Amino acid sequence: MQSETELSESSRGIASFESFDGTAIGYRHLGSGPPVVMVHGSGGGLHSWEPVAEHLADHFELWTPARRGYAPSGPGRSPKRFTDEVQDLEALIAKIGCPVHMVGMSYGATVALHAATAGLPVRSLVLWEPPLYAAGEELAPVLGEFEELTANGERRRADRLLAEKVARVPAALLDLMEAGESTDDESDNAPDNEPDETPGWRRDLESMAADSVDVERWSAVTVPTLLMRGADTWQPMPETLDRLAAALPHVTCTTFPGQMHFAPSVVPEAVAAEIARFLPSS
Repeated sequence: MQSETELSESSRGIASFESFDGTAIGYRHLGSGPPVVMVHGSGGGLHSWEPVAEHLADHFELWTPARRGYAPSGPGRSPKRFTDEVQDLEALIAKIGCPVHMVGMSYGATVALHAATAGLPVRSLVLWEPPLYAAGEELAPVLGEFEELTANGERRRADRLLAEKVARVPAALLDLMEAGESTDDESDNAPDNEPDETPGWRRDLESMAADSVDVERWSAVTVPTLLMRGADTWQPMPETLDRLAAALPHVTCTTFPGQMHFAPSVVPEAVAAEIARFLPSS
């Protein structure tokens, strides 16, 4: 007999599978056609790819997992490593039963690169601005400060820390973004109806801190790859993407004029159109 939680998730089109270490990975499955796995970025979840996915579901079978650490998936072990998420994707692909196309957004694009390098049965990659510069020991103190701030309930300061030290949003742009936020709720706490992204961010920082900034290693990715970016995304993303494009053997590059890192949410139909143009229909 299903529990109330299972019934609620089922009614919202959410299912789950058990990964290699027993962690439950929640996902949504929609559409029909060649299978495509869509991997969300940091601070995301099941909702992250929805605006894009709704424009692709008529042509592709879409699998959108919530990465470990992000509800409704389990937290997984700590410290997390990229190999953990690669094994999660391996378990999902085994469930699908055939090779897949893989689409990754931001941190999820880095996961997709790791998956392809590890030899998972991936037919092609679509990458939206993987933050490959955000890696290595320099993130260890950021992780420590993030844990301290969130433990003290200082969510706004924690979000600012991530934006400055991980995403490296320019201070002037960050100030504009914060000024545009609603001031109805002056509390540091997240609204009750929003999922807590803190566990997921903590796990992602663990993975990034243990990773390398070496871009040349991605020359091992031999599948066709679409590398997408916003024309107005701040440095060091553009320089990093140029280096990645030079390293990838079979890459197609697409730039969205007037857009920044948030384009998949801002212009989802345009992003979906580029993905559909790149991926084979059979």
